[in-house]
Parts: sequence; structure tokens; C-alpha cells
Amino acid sequence: MNPKEKYKIAMFSSAGAVAGQGVGSAYEEQVNLIQTGASDLFEVTINKWASDPDIQHFHTIDPGFMLRMKRKNSVNIAYCHFLPETVTESLKFPKPLLPVINKYIIDFYNLADQLVVVNPSFIDELVKYGIDRDKITYIPNFVSKEKFHPLGKTVRNEWRDRYEIDRDAFVVLGCGQVQTRKGVQDFVKTATMLPHIQFVWAGGFSFGPMTEGYDELKAIMENPPKNVTFTGIVDREDMVNIYNMADVLFIPSFNELFPMTILEAINFNIPLVCRNLDLYQDILFDSYQTGENNDDFAHIIQMLMDDTQNYKYWSKKSEQLSNFYSKEHVLDMWKKFYVESWEKKFKDVKEIDDAVE
Repeated sequence: MNPKEKYKIAMFSSAGAVAGQGVGSAYEEQVNLIQTGASDLFEVTINKWASDPDIQHFHTIDPGFMLRMKRKNSVNIAYCHFLPETVTESLKFPKPLLPVINKYIIDFYNLADQLVVVNPSFIDELVKYGIDRDKITYIPNFVSKEKFHPLGKTVRNEWRDRYEIDRDAFVVLGCGQVQTRKGVQDFVKTATMLPHIQFVWAGGFSFGPMTEGYDELKAIMENPPKNVTFTGIVDREDMVNIYNMADVLFIPSFNELFPMTILEAINFNIPLVCRNLDLYQDILFDSYQTGENNDDFAHIIQMLMDDTQNYKYWSKKSEQLSNFYSKEHVLDMWKKFYVESWEKKFKDVKEIDDAVE
């Protein structure tokens, strides 16, 4: 029996203000999951400053949210989508500002009663910044199969036609903001090693000239190799069509948390090719192929194209991974987390109040 019949949750986020970023996708999926899957237990409001909630969940680290987090009558939960180094590797800031930005991020996380990470590998990193391990919880991202699922050959052909891609081409897809951290340069270099294969990058400059590596990347986008297509920023509603026309997802990022694009792509059962990053080991298990450099990437992609059995094997691995990150499993984690977070902060207080009454 829960201490409360129903909990009021106030969600706060500005992620929707910037198109084409994973934080916005994660926010949309998480809120929808709670609203549709646990409406009997939680009453959810969005960016409602006049609300009087039991739980406040901050999806972004806005300064205004830091003030709101000082509220004592709510459990204050912050999402950790990135560490200070992730931000500085993604965006260009004047060097004198970096210590200030880093301190602000950690201060925001420290102010929260509970902190949620989307990758377990970041727990140790946060502890190194002085954050209490006991208040950090790992809950993976989630992507709805109702939104992201195969749409069939007709849609596949229509969208390939839209981008002037041969209907019979072997298509390798990369997704995310166009920035150095995402490995876009290596994506393009790998494509030049495989001129008979079509490469598509879905994404653009979400933060414009502030993006790290902007000038070099802009030049590449304006004059890409013949077998490389840059779509620019794609509305999330259209990403299902982009995945549907792909044969492989290739993510050569140098630094990630838990890319939403991986969760979206595995719903289409397409093989994953990623850079060899430690953080993937705890979330992708043995369900992806990994490379250290562009030669490795080119070899893996060529094998997927040439060997039907090899392709089927890794496609099945993606399907198994998709089943592991099911709606039911992640929803249960959130329900338990929200209730236990409230109990941890307020249960004793409520029991005393009830006894007095």
C-alpha cells in the first residue's frame, strides 16, 4: 500500500526549446510514459510554476529551476543527461567561463534530493565530483515502440526517393547533433573508404556557431562526398521514416551517455556499430559491434553488407536489446523510484502528522 493514494508530479524542462537534441527526445518519452502508464498513481503537470507538487522532476538545468529546487515541500529530482566535460566538448565557451559553468552544473546536481542517471557508468564520475552516491539512481532511457517501429518497404522507398538515395542501396545511418564529439568527421571519413555504400547523417547544428568544430563541420556539410547525405535537423515525428530507410546504425561518438538514437533504432532491428567506449558495456551488453578506428568501422560495415548471416545475427541482437528495454520494465523502475523518493523524504513526517490528528 502506497503512503499516498496519488502523487502530484511537476515536470520542468526547457528541452523542447532546442530542436534535434537527445535530451528533448528523452524528456518527451519519459513524460509520456508516466502520463499514459501510471495515471492511476501520478498526476502530472508540465512547467506549471503555480503547482503544489509532491515531487518535482527537473529535466534540464535552467537557473530558474535551481531556484525552484530549493522548495522544501517537494522531493526534488534532477536528471543527469551530461557531465561538465560533455558540455565543454560539445559547445564553445570562453575559457574563463569554464570553471563557472562546471561549478554551476555540479551545484545544480548537488542541490537535488535525488539524481537520476541514464547510464550506470556515470555514477562513479559523479561521485568524483563530490556527489553523494546514495542519492544517485540509474534508470535507462526509453523509446515507445508505438512511435518507433518498422513501416515497410513502401515508406522505405518513398523516403529514399525524397533524399535521392537508390532504393537498392545499402544505407548506413548516423544520428545526432552535428558536432565534433559525435564523431561526424570519422563518419564521413569512413564513408569515403566505402564509396559503394550510402551514408546518411540525420541531424544538424542545434546550437549554431556555438557548436564545437562548427567551421570545419559546416564546410563538410556544404560539400560532402558523393555517397554522404546530411539531412539537417529532422522533426522527431519524421525520424521513424529515417530509421525505416536504414540498414545499419553507425554511432562513432567519442563521448555519450545513453544515445536516444540507439534506443530508437533497435526498434527497427537494425545492427549497431559504435566506437569502443566503456560506457556502452553496461547498457548494450553484447548486442553491438565495436571499432577503435575508421579501418575497423569500414571493415564491420562491409561485412554486414556482404554476409547475410552476419547481418541477421546482429539484427537479432538489436531485437533482443529492444525487448530488454521494454516499456513495462522501465515504467516499473520509475514508479518504484518516485514513490521511494517521496517516502525517503516525507514518510516519517506524514506518520507523525497522522498520529497527531
